[in-house]
Amino acid sequence: MRTATLGPAERAEALALMAERELDVLVVGGGIVGAGAVLDAATRGLSTGIIEARDWASGTSSRSSKLIHGGLRYLEMLDFALVREALKERGLLLERLAPHLVKPVPFLYPLQHKGWERLYAGSGVALYDAMSISSGHGRGLPVHRHLSRKHARRVAPCLRKDALTGALQYYDAQVDDARFVHTLVRTASSYGALAANQAKVVGFLREGERVVGARVQDVESGGEYEVRARQVVNATGVWTDDTQALISERGQFHVRASKGIHLVVPRDRINSTTGLILRTEKSVLFVIPWGRHWIVGTTDTAWDLDKAHPAASSADIDYLLEHVNSVLATPLTRDDVEGVYAGLRPLLAGESDATSKLSREHTVAHPVPGLVVIAGGKYTTYRVMAKDAIDEAVRALDHRVADCCTEQVPLAGAEGYHALWNARARLAARAGLHVVRVEHLLGRYGSLTEQLLELIAREPELGKPLPAADDYLKAEIVYACTHEGARHLEDVLTRRTRISIETFDRGTRSARECAELMAGVLGWDRERIAREVKHYEKRVEAERESQRQPDDLTADAARLGAPDIAAG
Repeated sequence: MRTATLGPAERAEALALMAERELDVLVVGGGIVGAGAVLDAATRGLSTGIIEARDWASGTSSRSSKLIHGGLRYLEMLDFALVREALKERGLLLERLAPHLVKPVPFLYPLQHKGWERLYAGSGVALYDAMSISSGHGRGLPVHRHLSRKHARRVAPCLRKDALTGALQYYDAQVDDARFVHTLVRTASSYGALAANQAKVVGFLREGERVVGARVQDVESGGEYEVRARQVVNATGVWTDDTQALISERGQFHVRASKGIHLVVPRDRINSTTGLILRTEKSVLFVIPWGRHWIVGTTDTAWDLDKAHPAASSADIDYLLEHVNSVLATPLTRDDVEGVYAGLRPLLAGESDATSKLSREHTVAHPVPGLVVIAGGKYTTYRVMAKDAIDEAVRALDHRVADCCTEQVPLAGAEGYHALWNARARLAARAGLHVVRVEHLLGRYGSLTEQLLELIAREPELGKPLPAADDYLKAEIVYACTHEGARHLEDVLTRRTRISIETFDRGTRSARECAELMAGVLGWDRERIAREVKHYEKRVEAERESQRQPDDLTADAARLGAPDIAAG
């Protein structure tokens, strides 16, 4: 089937169509759960729409550790059901649903005690592998192995000799979280869903006690629409309580935000062929391979300040550097840090005040007729969360609806990916690109790579890399606007690409060229280009300033020095 596009014309048409007819399901929130829910509903044959106040994945779902994993630490908490469920989903994504986006990644767990720790940790990792295989979707990953200290330091020469007595190595998977979300939305659109970002719910439509739709403001134009739906799904993550407040209903549970920050450093700063997982006094810390970089994270602290722009403080950065340097032979310094990003986990409030103790389980509720609320959970299990939310919505419809089938629905770019990967040298020769460039495209777009190659064939200049961010081709910037729903420069530099965290200049040297490439698609004049660039530069300046502040309060105040851009 033809893959849908999320360009400007398609967005405008989607908003108009949502206002014209009653939908079966309207999903509010364009993060991983909302995107999963709209695909679930659309593939059951329901008329479906999704709206997002800012950009797809602009909240939590673009700021995670970028892992698809079962969660080894949940085994230690004896949460076997959550781990088993997540491992099954990991296998489905690797094998069937998104092999172009979800990739295996090895991790080394340094042992610091002889004897008992190898037995204890080894038993846990063996159980992890066994649960993966027993799910029926875990045979694609190598099983764990035990390493001596000497062998471990051959695999990871970065480790200090006194930092370990031996090690375990096991496999999980990783994903570009933001790219995965808008690929989900595109897939749903291919099955008939209507999708619009920069469209904010400002109120709910009511008939008596029943919610019958939402009032939606087009953030781009300022216009307002009434979108009627038989069921509305609130999938707004850390904004769940705020969204519920629009109907004066807090709901049957409370969502608390936990801040996690990550550092990005160049690949040559840590000499290792494998990722690392380290214990901390609160949780675990990951060192994750990420192209020509490493991601180091994360923290886990309560956050009750601005939800749209959580800020990383100097104390957060010092915490990560201190813990990772405890095992590195050559310590990292502030000068090694290319990028920093902070995200908020939506946790269901529990009895404990410590956010690391709050539930990663998810909950579905139907607080008033016509409104379903889904909250909690973890990125890896988004499909299960989406299924549970739509199951709840379907129960209130007055006609029979098909069961969930997303376990069998590959995402856009998955079909034909393996065949194109095998033919990558031929593709590169035909396009006049180096094979490494084609591999990069296949790892981001899968079989949709052919659309980018067609774009380059029509306009060869787009086959050239961005001078200040040469991992990316100019074609990718244009494609982000024509096909992937990017509306602002920030969307492209922070979510369609990762230039904002993968370059020491944080994307400022690429900003003007990217804005000029976007202008041709989005109809920007010189004034609009200048405004987008200036806003992005202010955003970077505010983030850098926040990262110099000693605590959350001062960091939050500094970050808010660069407000969201409005289209005007």
